[in-house]
Amino acid sequence: MLVIALMVFILGMYGPGDPIEVILGNNYTEELADSLREKKGLNDPVFVQYFRYIGDSVKGDFGESYKYPGKTVSELLAPKLAVSAKLFIISILISTIFGIPLGFYAAIKQGTPIDPLVVSMTLIIYAMPVFLTAPFLIIIFALELGWVPVSGWGGIFDSRSILPAITVGLPGIAVIARLMRASTLDVLGQEFITFAKAKGVSRREVIYKHVGKNAILPVVTVLGLSFSGMLGGALIVELIFGIPGVARFALDAIFSRDYPIIMALTLIGTATLVIANLVVDLLYVLLDPRIRYSNDN
Repeated sequence: MLVIALMVFILGMYGPGDPIEVILGNNYTEELADSLREKKGLNDPVFVQYFRYIGDSVKGDFGESYKYPGKTVSELLAPKLAVSAKLFIISILISTIFGIPLGFYAAIKQGTPIDPLVVSMTLIIYAMPVFLTAPFLIIIFALELGWVPVSGWGGIFDSRSILPAITVGLPGIAVIARLMRASTLDVLGQEFITFAKAKGVSRREVIYKHVGKNAILPVVTVLGLSFSGMLGGALIVELIFGIPGVARFALDAIFSRDYPIIMALTLIGTATLVIANLVVDLLYVLLDPRIRYSNDN
């Protein structure tokens, strides 16, 4: 995190363009520029500015926007982040709820037409970028069938959130399903499963009590990486569907060289991925009693 923070700070300090010129615009004069630099502490030594920036960022204070004078980055970002977070959470739920059972079902149906069908479908879905998936879903479900609106956002429970959430969640479904299938097949081939069958345990009990519980553990470990890929897809989907999240806001900040906003978004995105992976690690410990036993010893 500190490395990312340093890189982001250097970007803001030495990126192209003068932020003071951006703030003052047509009112720029040397006197006003010098006064504003002094007021914002831009004349302080670089290391002083860096540690001040780190301290303020930890408290959620990312400074004021260059493009919107008088408004803090935090108050500008808060509503945008709320929308993006809702879309991302729905997409995660979709990918997990559908991906795990799909992969599990394909594995226990190995040797039937269902398994290669699921494998082929997940390969196709994973290979399709979201900027192709989104127009395809819009044409089929919005324009042809008229089941859902084409674009917009009205919250989690609004019909306009269905297509964007599915578009973001589809690659996650493909990844998780393939991982779950591979993990399930691996567990099915282990000795304790053969031993359970030899003891006369029913196939249903073996599959749902022993196989499923053990197969899901390796999948949990890679969920964090899957979520990072979905995060990038979510930003593209926001642009396609006209969702008022951070994607359009970030692009506007880049084009207007509003570095405080760019820096804040970079730090928040990094922190989100770090926290997501930490949650996944904790979840793995909770699901696998062997790790808890090992730590206790």
